[in-house]
Amino acid sequence: MECGSSLQFDCAIRLLVHQHSSPALTAVMRGASFIGSATFLVPLGILVVAHYLWRGRRRTARLFAITVLGAEVLDQILKLAFHRIRPAAFFELPEPSGYSFPSGHSMVACAFYGALAVLAAGRAKTGAGRWTYRTVAALLIAVIALIGMSRIYLGVHYPSDVLGGYIMALIWLFAAASARRGIWRSYRD
Repeated sequence: MECGSSLQFDCAIRLLVHQHSSPALTAVMRGASFIGSATFLVPLGILVVAHYLWRGRRRTARLFAITVLGAEVLDQILKLAFHRIRPAAFFELPEPSGYSFPSGHSMVACAFYGALAVLAAGRAKTGAGRWTYRTVAALLIAVIALIGMSRIYLGVHYPSDVLGGYIMALIWLFAAASARRGIWRSYRD
């Protein structure tokens, strides 16, 4: 793998992570990558939206869908804007199609699981409820981190692709949360 001076950080991290590979860890990382994929998130997202609609929380369902779909659209726009070529994948994985920056798995998973955490935390009213939602939020953050790490471990993204995906997802989440507060301040689900 060739690394120019602008990619030295990315390549050093990729190689460091790859040096600690094992068959068991590879299986875990493939699983983590799967829970950040569209194959997993689309059906789960439909279930989440259906759950909110069934509970009579139309605005929450709409906000969740807009947040996740918006993250996907933003990811595609950024990939086209940056045109960053993907690194060579490890473990003889097929080369993913599309551009590398930002990591779509990281960005959309951060928006998806992050939105779930924010929406759940907003419902906590009691001490026990707050503890439960904080625990769930911590688990979702761990899932987000694991998905990003899996993309680096499997060699399909540079670390800066994952960090860029996280940063853009957080900006998008804050924008969506701000819009919700601004537009729906006087309404409750």
